[in-house]
Amino acid sequence: MDALDLEGLLRPIVEISRRPRVDALDLARWQFAITTVYHFLFVPITIGMSFIVACFHLMWVRTHKPEWLRLTKFFGKLFMINFALGLVTGIVQEFQFGMNWSDYSRFVGDIFGAPLAFEALLAFFMESTFLGIWIFGWGRIPEKLHMGCMWLVHIGTVLSAYFILAANSFMQNPVGFRFNPATGRAEMADFLAVLTNKVQLVTFPHVITASYMTGGAVVMGVALWLLMKHRDSADADMYRRATRIGAWVSLVASVLVIITGDIQGKIMTEVQPMKMAAAEAIYETQTNAPFSVLSVGSLDGTSATRIIEVPGLLSFLATGDFQGEVMGINDAREAEKALAAKVTAQYGPEVGALALDDTYTPVIPLTYWSFRLMMGLGFVSTFLSLMALWGTRKGRTPTGWFWKQAAIWNPLLPVFAISFGWIFTEVGRQPWIVYGLMTTATGVSPKVSAFEVLTSMVVYTLVYAVLAVIEVKLFLTYVKRGADPFVEPTAQDEADEDAPLQFAY
Repeated sequence: MDALDLEGLLRPIVEISRRPRVDALDLARWQFAITTVYHFLFVPITIGMSFIVACFHLMWVRTHKPEWLRLTKFFGKLFMINFALGLVTGIVQEFQFGMNWSDYSRFVGDIFGAPLAFEALLAFFMESTFLGIWIFGWGRIPEKLHMGCMWLVHIGTVLSAYFILAANSFMQNPVGFRFNPATGRAEMADFLAVLTNKVQLVTFPHVITASYMTGGAVVMGVALWLLMKHRDSADADMYRRATRIGAWVSLVASVLVIITGDIQGKIMTEVQPMKMAAAEAIYETQTNAPFSVLSVGSLDGTSATRIIEVPGLLSFLATGDFQGEVMGINDAREAEKALAAKVTAQYGPEVGALALDDTYTPVIPLTYWSFRLMMGLGFVSTFLSLMALWGTRKGRTPTGWFWKQAAIWNPLLPVFAISFGWIFTEVGRQPWIVYGLMTTATGVSPKVSAFEVLTSMVVYTLVYAVLAVIEVKLFLTYVKRGADPFVEPTAQDEADEDAPLQFAY
């Protein structure tokens, strides 16, 4: 081995040895990523399934056909399991702002706290209260009012998403605030501007339609599996109908996801040009910029090889014009450095935190691939929904290896797609915690040590692992049981008002 080869072999080891040790900032970011992505696994399922369960309940009230009541209660149980886990894991998100991100909380607490307060005091209490009434209200309240409770639960989940996304959209595009130099904090100037942030107005429909797509995929997958299991029983028609409803909801929602995602991409390019450049790993500004479906090699701009490429598609995604100009990473980096210098000069170093040695560039490989995994997994789920509609047409019951895999994987694909979408959204904004206003490094708690963050991260991860086992076991247990036999619900005037509250399942 010659000297040149030896140098090439040892270079990665030398580079690793020069890197600083993992500090509290790195661990705080890892912890927030783990807990947030884990929590968000349950959110789109909750939103989507609450809508479908409400639709099933509506059909029962309108027709009083036993199959609709059985489907309502069956998928209602699966929804409640998911809701409970989402609730438990969501509480941790609030704690982390104080534990690991106190400087960030101090700076934007006046703005960030307002939508979170609305989410907790209005939306969350609304959905949890009416869910309790729905669970214990069978035979105790008028059936139409009882059915309306699930619709109010669904509206509550949508409102929760709106307020949470309003807070996140402020991090993507800060509006409606003023800086108070005396306190060094951003203060609310226009709450309506925060709620109608242009990023919010495109992000919200994109997330909600993706949630409907996810809920439909879960219903389709579960019902398809039960259809194949009970294909020779009297329940086959009921499960076939549920399969098709789930597939239709997922399919229609996926079309809306594509439309809203296209609009969101153009707004994203307008407010964060670096994110779109990083999504394609283009380093020089281009017109008629191509979109690479697949690339190999490094993504540092020197040896990336695009195997499958669609000319002009990136320009269209970014600008709506196949000949449009897309800013490259190099130009976007200089623009972000200038923005950081401006913020530092205007608000002080504790806000802008101008770091001359910072590249102001996100992790390109992670941004690049999370963007493609988001879209790719979504398209596969759409394809499986189409196949389910085709396979169950005219009373058919699909069988075989492919359909079993479709039943297993279709509920998971949109969940993973949304998770990669959030990873792309947050990673692509780095190194900013509030874009153009505050860097992530300045938002971490200054008094928290790396050991303390690591300890809490390990504890949360272990707790979440236990919760994952419980969630999966409960979910699969009830799926395997299938829908319970039909039992005529107790009429309201026949119900014992003194009887203890209990589940009606």
